[in-house]
Amino acid sequence: MHSLTDKDISVLNEALDDEYRAWSVYDQVIADFGAIQPFDNIRAAEERHIAALHTLFAQYNLPIPENPWSGKVERYASLQDACEAGVAGEIANSEMYDRLLKATDRPDILAVLHNLQEASQLRHLPAFQRCVERIAKQKTCSKQ
Repeated sequence: MHSLTDKDISVLNEALDDEYRAWSVYDQVIADFGAIQPFDNIRAAEERHIAALHTLFAQYNLPIPENPWSGKVERYASLQDACEAGVAGEIANSEMYDRLLKATDRPDILAVLHNLQEASQLRHLPAFQRCVERIAKQKTCSKQ
């Protein structure tokens, strides 16, 4: 087995930290507003993302950092604010993965990063966009 470069380790740590942060944000939204969609499903997806990264850490005998974000993430005044933050967070997540994918040439790491970015772009972002639209529509309907 080839050893990882410092850059590879940095890539894994940044990706894991971002997934931990996302999980913690969605967990806080659920604590504040209840087990609502899309937060409930996406929090479960973030658990799978974290597990995929943990597998890489274990494969390379790297210590797995604890989640530093529990109880330290922003809280939102409304579900609309939370959904809008979800959109912004998934856009930022995708941009981070664009950068990280250029920072390593390890096929196994690239595969995991690509899968995580694809989930963010193709599933999470549209779900949060629908959430924003649904709440806006509900507000419009309630004003009529």
